[in-house]
Amino acid sequence: MMRHALTWYVTAIVVTLAGRHWRDRHNAPAAPRSGALRACRYGVPLGVALLFAAQVAIGITMTSLALTDPRVFALYQAHKSIGATIFVLVVLRLVWRLSGRGPDLLDMPRWQRIAARTTHAALYAALLVMPLLGWVVVSASPYGIPTVLYGFVELPHLAFIVVSPHKQMLGSVASWAHWILAWAVSVAVIGHIAAALRHHFIVKDDVLKRMLPPRL
Repeated sequence: MMRHALTWYVTAIVVTLAGRHWRDRHNAPAAPRSGALRACRYGVPLGVALLFAAQVAIGITMTSLALTDPRVFALYQAHKSIGATIFVLVVLRLVWRLSGRGPDLLDMPRWQRIAARTTHAALYAALLVMPLLGWVVVSASPYGIPTVLYGFVELPHLAFIVVSPHKQMLGSVASWAHWILAWAVSVAVIGHIAAALRHHFIVKDDVLKRMLPPRL
């Protein structure tokens, strides 16, 4: 039942955004920007950035503690819950971007436009792949500890990983890839922020202002 409801909800979002895009393309009168679209443009990226920073902090903390530490279980569950949240937010953001609602790049050198688009695409891909890799890791774990998102929704382990005779190897590879992507995204985010600050203070254009929500 929940799966069908989620499917209908996502379908409704896609159809609504596609309809808005078709209307704009055909020069129909534009309706005022809704709170949902404002949240998707400004709130989702900020939320993902803050959640990712929390993920890095939690990940470093939980892997530095002994498995017998009473805080470890709660930290791992929080890490998995936040990872699932990031995955959902990135999917919603991608639907919004693919609907044609993404901001146009300012007039800048071609290499900068290519770099900006490449960075965005790489960030989206990494933020989608990392939670999936984490899912592989917990599914391959010999401890078989269940994943309960926010203490309410149990996320089943991946059956094909659980029964695989190579699950130990798959879990090890996924763990390393998860770790490498986490640090790669951290570097990319820092570079993204540095580029925005360069545009604001050196180039003196509106790139940084366009990334921030307008004043109310």
